[in-house]
Order: sequence, then C-alpha cells, then structure tokens
Amino acid sequence: MDLLKNVNGKMLRCGYTTGSCATAATKAAMSMLLTGKRISSVVIHTPVGFDVTTEVLDISMDREKVRCAVRKDPGDDPDVTRDMLVYSEVSLCDSGVHISGGEGIGRVTRPGLDQPVGEYAINSVPRRMIAEAVQEVSAMYGYSGGADIEISIPGGEAVARRTFNPRMGIEGGLSILGTSGIVEPMSCKALTETTNVLIKQCRARGNTRILLTPGNYGYEFAENDLGLDMSYNVNCSNFIGGALDRCAELGFTRILLVGHIGKLVKLGIGATNTHSSEGDGRLDCLIRCALEAGAPLQALQELDRCVTTDAGLDVLRRYEACRRTMDVLGKKIGDTLERRVPADIETGFVCFTRAEGHRGVLCRSENAFSIIPARR
Repeated sequence: MDLLKNVNGKMLRCGYTTGSCATAATKAAMSMLLTGKRISSVVIHTPVGFDVTTEVLDISMDREKVRCAVRKDPGDDPDVTRDMLVYSEVSLCDSGVHISGGEGIGRVTRPGLDQPVGEYAINSVPRRMIAEAVQEVSAMYGYSGGADIEISIPGGEAVARRTFNPRMGIEGGLSILGTSGIVEPMSCKALTETTNVLIKQCRARGNTRILLTPGNYGYEFAENDLGLDMSYNVNCSNFIGGALDRCAELGFTRILLVGHIGKLVKLGIGATNTHSSEGDGRLDCLIRCALEAGAPLQALQELDRCVTTDAGLDVLRRYEACRRTMDVLGKKIGDTLERRVPADIETGFVCFTRAEGHRGVLCRSENAFSIIPARR
C-alpha cells in the first residue's frame, strides 16, 4: 500500500488486515468462478474508503469451485501474521452468502466475543466485507444465486499460540479481524480492541468486579504476592483510562487496579495512558509528592537526577521520606481513579515495587483487598 502514517516523526507504511485479505481472496475466487478466467490481481474497497490492490496467488480452479490466496501485508506494523497466505474457496449455491472457516481459523469457545460460541472467529466487519464483495461480483456478471465460502490460513493454528486468542477463548487457529480494513503501523488500536474484548468477556461471565493489571509485572504481583483470584483479571497494558471507561460502560461496580510504581505514578499527575510516547512525568510526580510530604531540598535535587522510579525510591528512603511521599502519591492515584468513573463505581488500587530488597506494596487504597477476593 502507498498509504503512509506519521508515527513519532517517521513516515511508516500502512498495511491491510486479515479481513481485507479474506475479502480480496473471495472476490478474486468469485470472479474466476463466474467467468472461468484467471486473474492476477484484485481491488477491494475498505470500510474507511481506501482501495486495496492485492496480488492473487496459488489459484486452483474447476467448474465447481475456485480457491486462491492473498498474502497478508501489515505494512510497517509488527504482526505475527505477516506474509501468511489467507485463502478463500468459493462454490455456488442457490441463495445467500454462507461463510465458514477451514484450516488455521479458530473457533469461539467463550461468550463475549464478536461471534457466538461455537462459530468460527471471522468477525462481523470482515463477514460484511466478504458478503459485499460477493454481491458486487454477482451484480457485475448478472449472477442471482448464492455462494458458499470457506476461509483458511495454513499454519494459523501454530501462529495463534503466540497471540491473545487462547486467552480470549479462541481455539484452533487465528481470527479474521479488522474494523477498518487497514492496519496502521505501530498502532495501539489492535491492543485496545483486545483489551475491550477481554473486559467484555469478564462481564459476560456474570462478574461485576474486575482486576485490571497494566502489564505482566502487575499480573505476577497480584497472583504471587497478593494471592488474588486471577479469574477476575484483565491486562489493560498502558491504557488504564480507556479500560476504566469500558468497565463503566459494561456495568462493573467494583474495579481494582494493581500496578508497578513505574506505571501508576503517572496517575498521580492525572495521566491515564501510561505509554512513554504519551509523555513521562514519573520523576516529576515523585518530586511533587515528596515536596508535599516535606522532603528536604537536597532530596528533591537528587530525585531530579534519577532515571527510574526505583532509583527515586532509594533516594526517598535515604532521607526517610519514602513512607510520607507514598501516602501523598496514593491519595493522588485514588483521586484520579475516582474522577475517571461515575460516582456509583467503587475503585481501588495497589501500587508496588519489585526492587531487590524492597519488593512489596508502596501504597494502596483502604478498600483494595475487599474488591477482589483471595485465591481459594
């Protein structure tokens, strides 16, 4: 694709989703089935208005069906499905467009996903794109019947083990995804969408309480050090604010956030997207909290020269100001969480460090250990 996006001062190339690949392969196969003529490329229209031109590969034709593939191109975005072949096999039927999955396409095993339990993990937008492509080709050649379509990705089952699919309850292969048809390089969109799905699944299990952990550190501490029931857990990565919003929208009434100080300290200045590309402010917040806690000027000056929060904690301990500073930080974190959600939702937090010799809770809300039960 020639579509570019400015990412942190670099012009990176956009790509296209597995949903676009499946649509393109289907359109090509349908065209060849109705005309009996091979084609080498195909153009599809994406939901966001950009046209995508792809090469048509590995064509297999007979009178009853046509099977062909399109190679996944995610542009400059890191993607485990890069260069995989997405196949569509099309045969004609009396009416309707019937879409199923074949080799390498996972099945849904838990409620709360885009498709119902037992269905192939081919999401609703790609299904619509595929159906529209079939209708477009049918109208072009005056065909009034239907089509049976099987989407497959050879090798998809092995690759799926390196994705979020097993955790979300999609077993046996990859998903056919995409809401826009376009992959934006280094985009957080896919990760936030995955987080939203996991939150929705947690709610679908009947839970009204949830444990949010920004990253693996939070998960490990909540499980190993706090002994919490991790069946309530969703990894929200850096997108704490967005996760809180989604929890509120879905009707959760109690939310506990467990995170390393390197993440949660940013909530002390009201930042709820903790990715470094959105700004830092970690040491600035520690300095502000230490100042409010009455730390001496020399401690503040040393904090300003620190690079990590754990180094900053060492400074505060030497000046016997760590406990008071963490109390101030805890109040600020709590205030940020309360402001982000409606008043009838209870929020709590645990902020910890993994520093050698000091591993443990730095500050927490009073209600922290009542929101999520301990592991049985």
